[in-house]
Amino acid sequence: MIVVISPAKTLDFETPATTSEFTQSNLLTESQLLINRCKQLSMQDIASLMKVSDKIAGLNVARFTEWKTPLSLDDNAKQCLFAFKGDVYTGLEAETLPEKALQYAQKNLRILSGLYGLLRPLDLMLAYRLEMGTRLDNERGTNLYQFWGNIITEQLNENLKAQNSQYLINLASNEYFKAVKEKALNATVVTPIFKDQKNGQYKIISFYAKKARGLMARYIIENEITDIEQLKKFTVAGYYFVEASSSATELVFQRDEQA
Repeated sequence: MIVVISPAKTLDFETPATTSEFTQSNLLTESQLLINRCKQLSMQDIASLMKVSDKIAGLNVARFTEWKTPLSLDDNAKQCLFAFKGDVYTGLEAETLPEKALQYAQKNLRILSGLYGLLRPLDLMLAYRLEMGTRLDNERGTNLYQFWGNIITEQLNENLKAQNSQYLINLASNEYFKAVKEKALNATVVTPIFKDQKNGQYKIISFYAKKARGLMARYIIENEITDIEQLKKFTVAGYYFVEASSSATELVFQRDEQA
């Protein structure tokens, strides 16, 4: 099965990756078009567009200016699975994955990205900030969803075909998965949903849900999960599958209130 996750705002380009292997994104030509557009933006434009401080806007002006291909480890690029940090990646703990699991992830895990479109775990990336929901006008429309159009979906279909997979496991946020044309996918999309108990009720709590997505991504990678019945056996960190609340395309996992 192919698994998709979101990127993260928090980045780590200081800690060395646990592997020297790397690949180049298949969509760098598309990324260059976005970089060319972003280079036209002033610091004030970026601050307004991304709703960030002048300091962060200035940092991104520098990043867009310095961006070049091909990406190189010698030019501060890093394999994306190790560059992204945040709740999902805390759960995934990529730095502790053995080599065999990394190779499986390279074939089966994909990271959606506003700048890079779709990344394999070992694809190099440079530090950037360009969220998928950004309303950046470009030659294809008024936002990044229109820019990427069917490109990400076509890439995913190629991956699904290469892995002979009939399932795409959606562990991404709504903001990012909207970039995928679900009806055009040659696979059944299955979305795990994680609920934590609070004050006697089970609800989606963002922080825990994000980390749980990373935990499940790791579970799939380590165990080389190939079917949905195996997926339902996920019991990491106290979560358990709830048949009564689930459907064929939404798998609900709950966790009782922590002591």
